[in-house]
Amino acid sequence: MTHSLLNPTRRGFMAGTAAIAGTAAFGIRPASAAVDWKKHAGTTLEVNLVKSPRSETLLKYIKEFEDLTGIKVNAEATPEQQQRQKVVIELSSGRPSFDVVHLSYHVQKRQFEKGKWLADISGFLKDPSLTDPSLTESDFAEAGMQFAKDSDGVLRSLPFSVDYWILYWNKELFDAKGLKYPQTFDELVTAAEALTDPSTNTYGFVARGLKNANTPVWTSLMLGYGAAPIVNGKIDTTTKEAVEAAKLYQRLMTKSAPPGVSGFNWAEAQSAFLQGKIGMWFDGVGFAPPIENPEKSRVVGKAGYGVMPKGPAQQAAGTFGDGLGVVEASTKKEAAYLFCQWAISHEMGARLLQAGAGVPFRQSILEDAKVREGVKMPAEWLDAVVGSGKVSKLALPVIIPVTEFRDIYGVGLTNMIGGADPEAELKKATEQFAPVLARSEG
Repeated sequence: MTHSLLNPTRRGFMAGTAAIAGTAAFGIRPASAAVDWKKHAGTTLEVNLVKSPRSETLLKYIKEFEDLTGIKVNAEATPEQQQRQKVVIELSSGRPSFDVVHLSYHVQKRQFEKGKWLADISGFLKDPSLTDPSLTESDFAEAGMQFAKDSDGVLRSLPFSVDYWILYWNKELFDAKGLKYPQTFDELVTAAEALTDPSTNTYGFVARGLKNANTPVWTSLMLGYGAAPIVNGKIDTTTKEAVEAAKLYQRLMTKSAPPGVSGFNWAEAQSAFLQGKIGMWFDGVGFAPPIENPEKSRVVGKAGYGVMPKGPAQQAAGTFGDGLGVVEASTKKEAAYLFCQWAISHEMGARLLQAGAGVPFRQSILEDAKVREGVKMPAEWLDAVVGSGKVSKLALPVIIPVTEFRDIYGVGLTNMIGGADPEAELKKATEQFAPVLARSEG
């Protein structure tokens, strides 16, 4: 997901929802009989996962996969930053200790492609003895397939879980001002400013202001202007659209956000929204469960969940995600593929969603009425997920130095909250980032 160092905190937030996974799930389909699940019985697989509510859901049910296939699974889940370093070291050596790897697409996709570390699984997907007939490319949100395929269009992984950025809103505050949910960026600004009243400590908008964490806010806004920060390898961060998106960020964060917002990451923004004094909060859909938890939230039953309003050029939901891939160096590729397929199956996707632990990339799971019955979040949250999937666009550039990109532009964005000129800040950040990008592709 988009929360690099933050999973430990997030796990605390979501521990309550994880318990739901233990209850009877709705709409769970059995594994397809057409697949020869026992083909690799007796094999032992090594699986490398990122520690998160998503991997916890997989680990909880791994015995079901072992019983289904006769394959023994040794799975390791390590915190995100450690996992990222470990897999790069091992994959670079050419002798990794694992057959299946969990990757964060918006950070690692380009790096994995350049290293040629993942196997081509497109043949497996077409093989009826290996693949459930319900598993088709068209069932994935478009962004999922963009993530999973390399630059030549070859399928290198299966999309596992997605984080769409949505607008959380406080219906009580909106009603008190006679306002409706914004349909456009202009309406978003108007509503944010109308809801802001510092004398009652009420603010219309909150998002991440902390450097690095704030960059996806700006790049998500850019999508509404029909722009992206890097196009065909060329930096496009000083264009009219990029500057307009930065000006919009600055306006929202200076005129409608609470004091001290330049120090806010997602946790501080979430905490502010839970207090009931924030009109709108813009961030990932996976941060929703505490909103409906009466022990943590003053907005239970008062919160709305909406697809990002339409920008001047298009409506787009910024999209981040994780995938599972078969390692090119593995000698057990078919068995490893069976594991990946099981992990993103209808059954496991339903459990993920119902636990509030993550959102599957597969539209058939999200639209299944029986699955929806088992979801503990409000129906409107699920509607925002499905609606976002239909307008999903990648919000961070697919490059190797994603962290440096976020760091450099993040400083500029934080400076804008302090009153700096957006155009000048973007020019400065672009000059700083150009040699970093050039070196990474060399």
